[in-house]
Amino acid sequence: MMLRVLPRLAAAALFVAATPLMAQQMSAADFANLARYRAANSALPKRAPGEQRVVFFGNSITEGWAKHFAAMFPGRPYIGRGISGQTTAQMVLRFRQDVVALEPAAVVILAGTNDIAGNTGPATLEEIEGNLAAMTELAQANGITVLLSSVLPVYDYPWKPGLAPAPKIVALNAWLRQYAATRGATYVDYHTPMADERQGMKAALAYDGVHPTEAGYRVMADIVEPLIRRALSTARPGEKGKGGN
Repeated sequence: MMLRVLPRLAAAALFVAATPLMAQQMSAADFANLARYRAANSALPKRAPGEQRVVFFGNSITEGWAKHFAAMFPGRPYIGRGISGQTTAQMVLRFRQDVVALEPAAVVILAGTNDIAGNTGPATLEEIEGNLAAMTELAQANGITVLLSSVLPVYDYPWKPGLAPAPKIVALNAWLRQYAATRGATYVDYHTPMADERQGMKAALAYDGVHPTEAGYRVMADIVEPLIRRALSTARPGEKGKGGN
């Protein structure tokens, strides 16, 4: 009887020992929400020769914008890969799956506001910058043109008031502009035309001070579209680090 119990105890001990590791693995997958676009990515046709596919990568702002792509970018092969609430720490983990594997000619990265809001815990500007740099360098190592977007202006987060995000956003955008120049990436300045006198979002452009209205998205579309065209026209085929494809 004892001999039969021992294997069971050993198996139970092995299960208990493995459970924390399994929980960590599940937690990591859930943290980045890797399943969100897995089916859509699999269903996406392989990039046609000469096709200048562009992935818009971000959080809820990008997710909401993707619904307007057909109207704002008619005929353009633009793909939205935004997930509501995500921080740059989460986005780094899904960057290969949701950007690199789709073989885009370019990626438009818009991220950082949720880090400042502390959605996944406190984050320093240096930590946010490191994650944005990691995404940029991974894209460029795979010959993808990078457009780094300014964080949109915010005076206060309705879900976490009192953080005074405006000056932090201004500081992060200053770094983004400088970093883009050092990497040969394109800096996309949404902040300047969309900010009010408090460095918050102009009332007509956002319904909650953070997320753009359709009018806000049209401002953004008018800014980014010519920058995408220019960046792709100047990228040399196969040029690593400058975005050729």
